[in-house]
Amino acid sequence: MTKFRIWSGGPRDAAVLARLHGPCFPDAWPQEAFRSVLVRDGVNVLMGAREGVKKAEGFVLIRTVAGEAEILTFCVSDAARRSGLGGALLDMAYDTARGLGADEMFLEVGEKNEPALALYKRDGFVVVGRRAAYYHHGDKPADALVMRKGLKQA
Repeated sequence: MTKFRIWSGGPRDAAVLARLHGPCFPDAWPQEAFRSVLVRDGVNVLMGAREGVKKAEGFVLIRTVAGEAEILTFCVSDAARRSGLGGALLDMAYDTARGLGADEMFLEVGEKNEPALALYKRDGFVVVGRRAAYYHHGDKPADALVMRKGLKQA
């Protein structure tokens, strides 16, 4: 079983986050976007790597406010995909959001992003809405599915 290191990041990690985000998304966030988001209240970034790897291989960026949390963006490098790192990062994000008083978590995901949809559904997210033409990849708009997961533990 692969083990992971997961730690909290901050504005000083903006360059690392942009480097990880770039290959994962056609509309990747630049370094300054990460820096500006990470100084806001209620925003947390969790970074992770497989045991023995020194640099971050993935992260999840969340915002928690008024009993709700939202995954703003989430990615895992090609090298670490299918290792379980993404699931470990999401589990820590759920725990972090719960600790900050969130009862539910939301996210938007491209309707054709089948690997991400499978992961989120496996984790208990359900589709609760659709945002038409939410993503713009060149001149091809794509819809986003809005998904929700309850965070209350039984």
